[in-house]
Amino acid sequence: MNFLFLKLGWRTLVRDLRAGELRLLIVAVMLAVAALTAVGFFADRLNGGLQRDARQLLGGDAVLRSDAPAPPAFLDKARELGLNTVTTVTFPTMARASDADGGGAKLIAFKAVPQGYPLRGNMRIANTLADTANATSLDGQTTREIPAPGTAWADASLLDSLGLKIGQTLLMGDASFTLTKVIVQEPDRGAGFISFSPRVMVNQTDLASTRLIQPASRTNYRLAVAGAPQAVKDFVQWAELEIKKPSAEASDRISGGLRMESLESGSPQMSQTLGRAEKFLNLVALLSALLSAVAVAIVARGFAAKHLDDCAMLRVLGQPQRTIALAYTFEFVLAGLFASALGVLVGFAVHYGFVMLLAGLVETALPAATWWPVAFGMGMGMTLLLAFGLPPVLQLAQVPPLRVIRRDLGQLRPASLAVLSLGVIGFAVLLLAASSDLKLGFIAVGGFAAAVLLFAAASYVAVKLLRASVNEVTAPRWLVLATRQLSARPVYAVVQTSALAVGLLALMLLVLLRTDLISSWRQATPADAPNRFVINIQPEQSEPFQQALKDGGVNKYDWYPMIRGRLVAINGKPVSADDYEDDRAKRLVEREFNLSNSTAKPDSNIIVGGQWKEGEKDALSVEQGLAETLGLKLGDSLRFDMGGQLSDAKITSLRKVDWGSLRVNFFVMYPVAKLENVPVSFITAYRAPEAPAAVPGQVPTASFDNKLVRAFPNITNVDMSSTLAQLQRVLDQVIRAVEFLFGFTLAAGLVVLFAAITATREERAREFAIMRAVGARASLLRQVQRAELAGVGLLAGFLASIVALAVGWALARYVFNFSWTGSWTVPLFGSLAGAALALAAGWWGLRSVLNTPVIETLRKSQ
Repeated sequence: MNFLFLKLGWRTLVRDLRAGELRLLIVAVMLAVAALTAVGFFADRLNGGLQRDARQLLGGDAVLRSDAPAPPAFLDKARELGLNTVTTVTFPTMARASDADGGGAKLIAFKAVPQGYPLRGNMRIANTLADTANATSLDGQTTREIPAPGTAWADASLLDSLGLKIGQTLLMGDASFTLTKVIVQEPDRGAGFISFSPRVMVNQTDLASTRLIQPASRTNYRLAVAGAPQAVKDFVQWAELEIKKPSAEASDRISGGLRMESLESGSPQMSQTLGRAEKFLNLVALLSALLSAVAVAIVARGFAAKHLDDCAMLRVLGQPQRTIALAYTFEFVLAGLFASALGVLVGFAVHYGFVMLLAGLVETALPAATWWPVAFGMGMGMTLLLAFGLPPVLQLAQVPPLRVIRRDLGQLRPASLAVLSLGVIGFAVLLLAASSDLKLGFIAVGGFAAAVLLFAAASYVAVKLLRASVNEVTAPRWLVLATRQLSARPVYAVVQTSALAVGLLALMLLVLLRTDLISSWRQATPADAPNRFVINIQPEQSEPFQQALKDGGVNKYDWYPMIRGRLVAINGKPVSADDYEDDRAKRLVEREFNLSNSTAKPDSNIIVGGQWKEGEKDALSVEQGLAETLGLKLGDSLRFDMGGQLSDAKITSLRKVDWGSLRVNFFVMYPVAKLENVPVSFITAYRAPEAPAAVPGQVPTASFDNKLVRAFPNITNVDMSSTLAQLQRVLDQVIRAVEFLFGFTLAAGLVVLFAAITATREERAREFAIMRAVGARASLLRQVQRAELAGVGLLAGFLASIVALAVGWALARYVFNFSWTGSWTVPLFGSLAGAALALAAGWWGLRSVLNTPVIETLRKSQ
C-alpha cells in the first residue's frame, strides 16, 4: 500500500497550522469538548462523592425502616452476610424542664441509640449553647461516642426554647436526664417533618425507664447495616424480595411500614435545586456543542474553498484522488485528536472551578474521576470534526486538473444527503447521551434542528422580498448595492443568516433561561423566606397567636387550617393497600393525610388541570404527584374520614406544588372557607424577627420563639433557619457555577458569528475590488458592507428571538419546571443585538477587505 498520503497529510497540516487555516476549527472543537468534559468530569466526581457520602447521610450502607422492631429474619440475614448492624428508635414526645427551671414543655424528636452508632458518618457536638450561636454543619467537635446512661444530648433550639443550659435536667416520660452536650450535626437526621423538631438523643439502655413506648406510640425503628459492598447489595436484594413476598407475613410487614430507606427521602429542596442546576449545566454544554458543530461546518467549507487551487495543482502533478482524499482525512484526524485532547485538558482544568464553586455539597474530598469523560470527550470531538468538517474537504479530491486554467470549474457542492445525515445522526445520539435527560436532549437538539430549517426558509423568503421591495431608482445608492450583493448570492445569504441566527439563538436562550431560572430559584427560597413552621395551634388560640405574631413585628405569614383525614374510598369503592403495587401508594393509603381548606389558591401552587373555584362546595384540589401515584383524575370522588366525620367530594382541580418553596403546602385542599364538624388545628409559616443584641451586664431578652412557646405551650415550633441557610448557600454556589460555564457558550457563539461573517470574505473582496476598479469610492463600499451586515444581523436576531421564546418556554415548562416569563420585547432587543454583533464581527473579520490593494485582490482571483 502506498503511504504517500501520510507524508502529504503531515505537510499540509503543518502548513495550514502555520497559515492559521485550522485555527477556528481547532478552537470550535476545543470549546465543545471542553464544555462537555468540564461538566462530565464534575458530574462524574460529584456522583461518586454523593454515592459515597450517601452512606453517611443514611448512617449506614443500607437502612431498613419500620414501625415495629425488624423481624428476626432480617437481623439473622445481616449477620449471616457478615454485616454490622445498629438499630435506633425515634418517635415524637414531650420534653419538659423541671419546675425549678421554669417547667416549660416542648414537642421533641426522641432518639435512642446503642453502642456502635452511627455505623457511617460522625456526630458533631458542642459543649455549651454559646458554641452553637452561629454553628454550621462543619462546626463542633467530631465524635464517635453516644450519650452516657442517664444523660441526654439536645439541639440548641430546645435549650433556647425551654431556657435550659448544659448541666440542667430534662424530663421525658418517667425519667430525668442531665443535659451534657449540644447536637450540631447528626448524620442520619433525614428531612421528615418530625425531623425538624428539636432532637433529644439518649442511650438506648435508658429507653425502658422512660416508659414512653406504648401500644399506640408512633415509633420509628431504623435497622442500619454496613459492611462489604457485595454483602450489602445481597442484603438489600434479599430484603426487598422478602418485603414483596405475596404472603400473609409479608402483608403484615408492609402494613407495619417495613421498607428500605434511600437518599431521596432527604432534602427535596436540595434535590430540586441540584437537579435543575445539573440540567442547566448540561444544557449549556449541549448548546456549546451545537454551536461548535455549526462553526466547524462553516469553517470547514471555507477551508475547502481556499484549497481548491492547491488540489487542482496536485492533480496536474499526477496525484490520484485516493491519495488526496486520504491526505486530507489524515490531516483532519490529527487536527481532531489534537483539538479533542486540548479540549479534554481544558475541561479537566475547568472542572476544578466547579469543585471550588460548589465546595461543601459533599462532606469530604471528591473521589478521582473515571476515564469515561475522557473517552466521551475524545469521541465527541472526533465525531464533531469528521461529521461536519470532513465532508466538504473530501470534495477536494474531485477537483479537475483544468481548474488551474479555468477557475469556474470544480466549485464545492452541497454535501450529499447520506453523508450529512449519517454525521448528524451520530452527533445527535452523542448529544442525547450527554444530556443525561432525554426530554432535555430532544427539546434542545430537536429545537435546533427545526430552527435551522426555519431560519433557512425564512431568510430565503426575506432575501426575495428585499430584492422586490427596493426601488433602484429612488433608493439610496448604498442600499441598492447592498440589496444586489445579498440577492446576487442567495445561498450565501441564507447560510450566513441561518448561522448567525443559530448562534444568536443559543446566546439568547441561555440569557433568558439563566435569568428566569435564577429568578425562580430566588423566588422559591428568597432571603426573607419563612424560617419557622408552627403546628398544633388550637382554634381558640387562632386570634391570640396571630396577634402575638403582629406584636412581634411579623406581618407576613402563611395561615391554614389543618385537618387529619384518612382516604377510605375512591368513587364509592373502599380503598386498600392491596389495590396498589407501588410501595409509596401503599403507604399513602395507609396513613392519614394533612388536609386543609382555603377559598384562595396558595400563591406557590399552579393549577395544571381543571379549575379552582372559590367557595365551591363538595370540591377538592389534589396535588399532581399524588394523583399520578394513586391513579386519580379529574371528576373522581374521594371520601375522607376526618375524626369519624365522613366527607365526599369530587376532584375539580389538580395542583403543581413546589415542595422546595419552604411554604405551607398540602396534598389535598377544599376550596371553601370552613369545613363543618371536623377537628381542626392551624399551621403557620413566617420569618422570625431578629433577636435583640445582648447588652453587657443585663439579663438577655427572651427570644421571640421562647415567648411564643411560653404563651402557647402546646404548639410545636419548627426552626428551619439552618435548612434555609444551607439552601441559600448551595443556591449561590450553583448560580456561580452556571455563570462560570456560560462563558463557554458565549465563546462558541462568538466563534459561530465570526465564522459566518468571514465565510464570504474572498467573494466580498473580489466583488469590492471590481467595484473599486470601476470607480466606486471606499466610503460607499463601507456603507454597503455595513448595511448588508446590519440587515443580516437584524433578520437573524429577530428569527433567533422568536425561536428562543418557543424553545425556552418548552424547556422551562417540561425540563426545569418553573413558570416562563419571557417578555415579548425580546424580538426587538434580539434584532438590535443581532445587528450590533454582526457589525462588530464584520468590522473585525472583514476590515482588510477594503484595505487590500485592488491589483493584489484581482491577481489572487485570476
